[in-house]
Amino acid sequence: MNHNASLSGPPRRTRGIVLLGLVIFGMASAVFLVRRPLMMSAPRCMAGRWHGCFDTFNGVVLMTLVVLPLAALVVWVLASRRRAAGITSAWRISLAEVGMVHGTVPFVWITMMPGAAPGTVPGVVSLVPFRDLVTMGPLGIVGNLLVFASLGFFAPMRFAALASVPRILALGAGCSVLVETAQYVLRLDRVSSVDDVLVNATGAALAALASRRWWRTTVETPSDQPRPVPAPAG
Repeated sequence: MNHNASLSGPPRRTRGIVLLGLVIFGMASAVFLVRRPLMMSAPRCMAGRWHGCFDTFNGVVLMTLVVLPLAALVVWVLASRRRAAGITSAWRISLAEVGMVHGTVPFVWITMMPGAAPGTVPGVVSLVPFRDLVTMGPLGIVGNLLVFASLGFFAPMRFAALASVPRILALGAGCSVLVETAQYVLRLDRVSSVDDVLVNATGAALAALASRRWWRTTVETPSDQPRPVPAPAG
């Protein structure tokens, strides 16, 4: 049995290396395809200018990629501290925490970008389900699926209480309702649509299904935590 267990190690390690290589290759390919739009915003972003960088889709995507090494460093620091404290699955927990933030904030930022006439046009609310899906188009639907995808993917890996597809669906819907409400209250010249909520929640649920094998189903504590000493009888 020990021989079989030792043989199962290398294939798993190989699959992990292949998966990591595919992810890196996919990200590099995506960056290569959109390199020209991103480079248009690079001078303004590198100069620290708000206009032309943080108020544009290309600028936000570029800065998300630029701070990716910093996010990886934060994961390493958190995981190292947790491993020193004897917490199991330190890397998974740390990656989930950083992934939720790094993968969700840019999409929410883009969603909250104002339209052409913010503050002057009254808010528009669309409460008829599936009516706006036609006007979204394929690109709009994919974008809405990705808004809370990172949250749905990593939240069950971090919190055992969220290790359920219905709970992630409710979490995605609740976060989307907050975003749509903020768009309306702040008069950002954006349409607050129930279809956005449905698609955003669906994206979170689909991402949760993709990470199901890594869900955190139990509460983990440091392994070297001292156990309570029983009181002497009498």
